[in-house]
Amino acid sequence: MGDMMGQLRNMQAQLEQAQAALAEATVEASAGGGAVKVVMTGTQVCRAVEIDPGIFEASDVDLLQDAILTAVNQAIEQAQALTAERLGPLAGGIGGGGLFG
Repeated sequence: MGDMMGQLRNMQAQLEQAQAALAEATVEASAGGGAVKVVMTGTQVCRAVEIDPGIFEASDVDLLQDAILTAVNQAIEQAQALTAERLGPLAGGIGGGGLFG
């Protein structure tokens, strides 16, 4: 029983380390031919939105809004993939044939 508790504590420590690393890791997505760039952490916190000022004119507002929306959604997808990549091996030990399976 003590060995199992040690394994659980070890897994919890690994999970906490992976989560901390995800909070620091970033992904970057762009849209509109690079006119809009979004930087997001692995925990899906948007850190930056950069817009190329050369593309902005009053008539381009709809295009700009679409590009921002696309870049944010791509960054979220990349952050989710990063989370799955980093936490997947740790989650594999829980349930489904792992520690509790």
